Amino acid sequence: MAFRLLILGTRVPSHEGVPFMVKMLRPFTGLILALLGLAASVHAAGPVLPYPILFVTQVPNPGDFTTIGSVFGNHRGGLDSAPRGGDLWIRYPDGTLRNLTAAAGFGQVGAQYTNGIAVREPSVHWSGTKALFSMVVGAPRRQYDYADYYWQLYEVTNFGIGETPVITKVPNQPASYNNVASIYGTDERIIFASDRPRSGERHLYPQLDEYEEAPTVTGLWSLDPASGNLFMINHSPSGVFSPSLDSFGRVIFTRWDHLQRDQQADTDNASPGSYGTFNYSDESAAALILTNNRAELFPEARAQAGIVNGHTFNQFFPWQINEDGTDEETLNHVGRHELGGSYRSTSFNNDPNLTELYYFGNRYNTNTVNNLIQIKESAATPGLFYAVDAPEFYTHAAGQLVTLTGAPNLDGDQMRIAYLTPRVTANFDNTPPPDHTGLFRNPLPLSNGTLVCVHTPFTGQAQNTGSATNWATPYDFRLKTLRLSNGYWVTDQFLTPGLSNSVIWWDPDKRVTYSGYMWELDPVEVRARTKPARRVPQLTAIESQVMAEEGVDAETLRAYLRQRDLALIISRDVTVRDAGDQQQPYNLRVPGGVQTLGAGGKVYDVAHFQMFQADQIRGIGLSSGGPRAGRRVLAQLLHEPLADNPPDATGPSASVRIATDGSVAAFVPARRALSWQMTDTNGAPVVRERYWVTFQPGEIRTCANCHGINTHNQAGGGVPTNSPLALRELLRQWKANNVPAFTTLNTSGTNHLAVTFKRQLAATNLSFIVETSPDLVNWISGSSYAPTGNNPITT
Repeated sequence: MAFRLLILGTRVPSHEGVPFMVKMLRPFTGLILALLGLAASVHAAGPVLPYPILFVTQVPNPGDFTTIGSVFGNHRGGLDSAPRGGDLWIRYPDGTLRNLTAAAGFGQVGAQYTNGIAVREPSVHWSGTKALFSMVVGAPRRQYDYADYYWQLYEVTNFGIGETPVITKVPNQPASYNNVASIYGTDERIIFASDRPRSGERHLYPQLDEYEEAPTVTGLWSLDPASGNLFMINHSPSGVFSPSLDSFGRVIFTRWDHLQRDQQADTDNASPGSYGTFNYSDESAAALILTNNRAELFPEARAQAGIVNGHTFNQFFPWQINEDGTDEETLNHVGRHELGGSYRSTSFNNDPNLTELYYFGNRYNTNTVNNLIQIKESAATPGLFYAVDAPEFYTHAAGQLVTLTGAPNLDGDQMRIAYLTPRVTANFDNTPPPDHTGLFRNPLPLSNGTLVCVHTPFTGQAQNTGSATNWATPYDFRLKTLRLSNGYWVTDQFLTPGLSNSVIWWDPDKRVTYSGYMWELDPVEVRARTKPARRVPQLTAIESQVMAEEGVDAETLRAYLRQRDLALIISRDVTVRDAGDQQQPYNLRVPGGVQTLGAGGKVYDVAHFQMFQADQIRGIGLSSGGPRAGRRVLAQLLHEPLADNPPDATGPSASVRIATDGSVAAFVPARRALSWQMTDTNGAPVVRERYWVTFQPGEIRTCANCHGINTHNQAGGGVPTNSPLALRELLRQWKANNVPAFTTLNTSGTNHLAVTFKRQLAATNLSFIVETSPDLVNWISGSSYAPTGNNPITT
């Protein structure tokens, strides 16, 4: 048996209330939607498309702070964030619509008690025959029924015309955590964002962001569902969003970059007790609460202090990484001085060579963006990315539609932003300019060149136009095709006739209702695609030659690093900077060594490279009865004991010496966000890193200079090609400490081969076993050295 619902009548503008026909049909809404779920077939007017479209419906949430539609903190599974009542839908090329979750037995209509669901972010497999999505299942059964709810990953198959959909939960994913934004890797692993703590320790849950100290996802993760093998791809202190695997094999995602000092702590310093911020003594569950300690080390303060300008940093930027978590960097190493954003001051206010970042009229890219979110590569033009520039609040992550050229053969000086819709992103007095075409989100460039987008004509501030118990919002997100008109893209045709629902739920303190059109979000084209070649990190030729000359086998070194969860970072010449990067000093000199000058005037000595690791030790909430759950990251001096770097006797703590050729080399902890700064001979900061970066165990990463060279460096030269002296020094120390020494020992007139090796006392997770052989073929285990109790190594 099949049912079809013919929706008659016209839709009045959303800000005037619930659509006319919905009001008329409201007494029958439960029956109608039940029929839709069973029949799974509704015919919609609209364009014929080349392939089906998967999308989701979501009960509109008027709230815009860490809710399902927010720019950040949108991963939470509670009903205050994601009201239940939405579904996973498919639109076939002829316009027929089908409710896949209902057809597979998930969800319910009307009252969302017990088994209500919300769904999000479908992603199609390379074959086009299955798809991942996230779903949260469950709702309060009655008033005051408190429970925790988590987004989990699911896979849907059999969604072709006439097939019975099958939905299964992805096995071996992190339980009791929110897992969202999943995609298929080239090796059938699943890449997704999760709020699982970096180390898996529940007492660190949730990680709190660096801005509002609100819960955030911790980074991207990779899961083999069959074996349960799970690892963190990158550690992101404030969150990552919307990953995709582009046609070049790069994992492309938006990362929230907010490496600045804690604004809540600044408020507490001025007015004690406002937020109740404090430091924990360390990351452990038994850490002490240091009640009056809000100390921070890095970066510089948010307010101006003498010649140092205050530093605030807040942007959503495009990033790339390999599937194995190596080679993390901004897309093509592009910087804020190439793409813009809000005004950026200079780091020092007494150097006329430094320039503020605000004018882009003399650059290749003359269009700027504040944030780039919801990035999607064009199916027709590889390397062309569609995205949304939206404010961080007030518009449910909707804003201006833009494109960014970002193929791997382009550097930052060759990447261009194009405005597809007018620059105005929101108008909070509800009087948009005449050329405004509304707000957009979730762009989907189809394989035939058609552009589909989620759109609302409303441009004002997010608000609840109903009440606390009867929600309503003027934001009516609908799927539409777009067309060009007078130089801008405008909406053309609806892809659905409007999908309505009347739902009831407990929040759980009060009974809440919504009746009207559902939001239509997260569209994706259902088609087979060619898998890109898997990207793997390559050891650069210069560094490879240094290793060969020093007698170090790269694979042996990588194995050593993997065993200890370490990576090796190398820079050839940190005095070199991109010519356009002028907010921080660029006339740099190593005392007694190399210098790179881009202008006359002050020259800065850089002698030490000081490193910081992201420790989750900032707490909040002491002023409201006790610490709130979770902790924020603070930059702390690198203190990983296994990172056995050459000592820097004259430098500040956690530093390595910058070699006379400008090079730096250091062992650093893997799968933990890191940052750094260059200091002068007295340890005073000169140039600070503005981003967190993560490395993988065994990764050997070369960044030729401090900021990637695009066309030329500040002195007109190119990328440094020196053989880094710092790498030689580090390799020599590593060999001395880790490669056994063979000598001849004479005992009672008999010569014996003696083997001497050093044990790394800090390596409490490793056992050392000495093997002997009478013929170098058969080996027998001998003495074993392993950690025991409080004594790291015993014989």
